Amino acid sequence: MITIDDILETNQMITEFNLDVRTITLGISLRDCAHPNIKQFCDNVYEKITTSAEFLVQTGEEIEAEFGIPIINKRISVTPIAIAADACKTDSFVPVAETLDRAAKTVGVNFIGGFSALVEKGFTHGDRVLIESIPQALASTDLVCSSVNLASTKAGINMDAVREMGEIIKRTAELTRDKQALGCAKLVIFANAPGDNPFMAGAFHGVAEADKVINVGVSGPGVVRHALENLKSADFSEVAETIKKTAFKITRVGQLVAREASKRLGIPFGIIDLSLAPTPAVGDSVARILEEMGLESCGAPGTTAALALLNDAVKKGGLMATSHVGGLSGAFIPVSEDEGMIDAVRKNSLSIEKLEAMTCVCSVGLDMIAVAGDTSAATISGIIADESAIGVVNNKTTAVRIIPVPGKNIGDEVEFGGLLGRCPIMKVRSDWSSEAFIARGGRIPAPVRSLTN
Repeated sequence: MITIDDILETNQMITEFNLDVRTITLGISLRDCAHPNIKQFCDNVYEKITTSAEFLVQTGEEIEAEFGIPIINKRISVTPIAIAADACKTDSFVPVAETLDRAAKTVGVNFIGGFSALVEKGFTHGDRVLIESIPQALASTDLVCSSVNLASTKAGINMDAVREMGEIIKRTAELTRDKQALGCAKLVIFANAPGDNPFMAGAFHGVAEADKVINVGVSGPGVVRHALENLKSADFSEVAETIKKTAFKITRVGQLVAREASKRLGIPFGIIDLSLAPTPAVGDSVARILEEMGLESCGAPGTTAALALLNDAVKKGGLMATSHVGGLSGAFIPVSEDEGMIDAVRKNSLSIEKLEAMTCVCSVGLDMIAVAGDTSAATISGIIADESAIGVVNNKTTAVRIIPVPGKNIGDEVEFGGLLGRCPIMKVRSDWSSEAFIARGGRIPAPVRSLTN
């Protein structure tokens, strides 16, 4: 039974501690849009998206108004275009990206994800066309997000794709240099990518999903930090228990929104992603939660252990609050989107190497990291390879969203705006080359733990 105290507590979470539903994401299958003629395919895609998502934004706004729960973004994810458009006889999928952008603007969503390819074990014609199209596609659209899954625990790491994606990121940065390489902020390189992730830029509608589905991503780092403020002398068992209880409350808000959106749109409910997704706003930071546990600054020794506790407790608490958990679920550590992370980079307490260690226990990976524009493609590929190895060996999702900003060097700062935030240019250990390693190509075999049948 919901009491007046529960209502007042939830209201305080929203008004004082930045609790929100970060996204309602409508997943749409485009497999029935397939056609060898790209113009006809694009027409089919536009029709399917605009028909399926016609009332998405309106419904989200109605729920927001009725329940007083902020819903920050309404988004769409679609079948990876490399799959949906594989039959098209073309050498460029840029027209498809432009169609996605036009459809997203027509229905009024904030982003559309799924300009994606799944190449952990090899390439099809559609995969190659899509990857080659990414730089121009992200330069010529506003709302389209792209991702490439190039590794998995079952398949190993596709090192040919690793090499290519370093080059693709560099080209994307150059084509969007007038926007601080913003195209790279809409491109994620994955290992073990989930097909039900509602968060951008990595969302796509997995091939195992229903025709249409509603996925919801919750947030609330500020709420968790506030819950820990009165536990200065508590031991870690009490800290973990408090985070679990708080995550339960946060997730119940997401469950309410997901249930209402599903019912009103007549679309099945998919999953709740339990992730704590920060913003650049003061008081809405994952880094500040770690500091509340006793660290002087995020990045100090003990940071990885603190993040491991947080990630685990969030999952345990949220798991009991919803019938279906999925997506990434845990704690995000995107540098430019987290006020505390930004501050830690400025103070030199947080480095890329420490972030890489933290990705072993967080919900995703090296996220929204700005580096000098002259960082080589081989160095970027080496970073992707390292992060993929962490995901493959530990059977978890990892990712890289790295932004080599043309004309920027260590000490400079770049502003992306909105939820994407701002970031100091981070130092990369590039005094020693990875080029010969990356040039080998082929596939790093799957680990022995993949043999689980």
